[in-house]
Amino acid sequence: MADTATTASAAASATNTSTDAPPFQLGKPRFQQTSFYGRFRHFLDIIDPRTLFVTERRLREAVQLLEDYKHGTLRPGVTNEQLWSAQKIKQAILHPDTNEKIFMPFRMSGYIPFGTPIVGLNVLVQKANKFTPATRLLVQRFVPFPAVASANICNVVLMRYGELEEGIDVLDTDGNLVGSSKIAARHALLETALTRVVLPMPILVLPPIVMSMLEKTALLQARPRLLLPVQSLVCLAAFGLALPLAISLFPQMSEIETSQLEPEIAQATSSRTVVYNKGL
Repeated sequence: MADTATTASAAASATNTSTDAPPFQLGKPRFQQTSFYGRFRHFLDIIDPRTLFVTERRLREAVQLLEDYKHGTLRPGVTNEQLWSAQKIKQAILHPDTNEKIFMPFRMSGYIPFGTPIVGLNVLVQKANKFTPATRLLVQRFVPFPAVASANICNVVLMRYGELEEGIDVLDTDGNLVGSSKIAARHALLETALTRVVLPMPILVLPPIVMSMLEKTALLQARPRLLLPVQSLVCLAAFGLALPLAISLFPQMSEIETSQLEPEIAQATSSRTVVYNKGL
């Protein structure tokens, strides 16, 4: 009760000077997770590469600001925007369990900058071929898609096979553990597999379509040397959009009716629905 009171006090002391910033909630997403758009904006925040350049001093300030909020000791004038920004920085850099700094290439925010060299190398390889850039993309992207999708699905099944055998935790509407469900595990695995199928699609599909149109423009026809940098930018944009688009398809905490689960799960709670962590 004390923690609830101090948090409520801290929330009251945080002023909102921006209509775009919702009231701050410690540990909660800034954007609504019930819609695809809200989840998409949430994951765009998570992969924001600007957090890679946060200084040690700024990180300490962010952590301290969240601690002050938690204990109800916020200084006057702190805005919701500042609190959301502080939480974004902390979650992007520090491991949630160990509270240690995550190695940059392994952070979600490192997805684009550390994956960019792969995109650039791929473009250079295509440049060495005799086809036009759009033709190379069409051949090299569309043809291997079934293989990429199949490999991603197999990877998910192999990595999470134990969940199918043991089940995953399901929680009631109050967040209390109800039990472990193999049926919920199958749903989680299916959703994750579909996410992995969609993940390469923007990278494989968008660049050839966009480039086939751009190559016909007067600008690129008159300046063929611009083809490579333009193609690189198109591939980079598709690469950056792929992850947030894919993982936004389903809520992180998915909901399922208890009547669809094992009888012992349905009998262990009065809630009509329970939630489970889909995983990434």
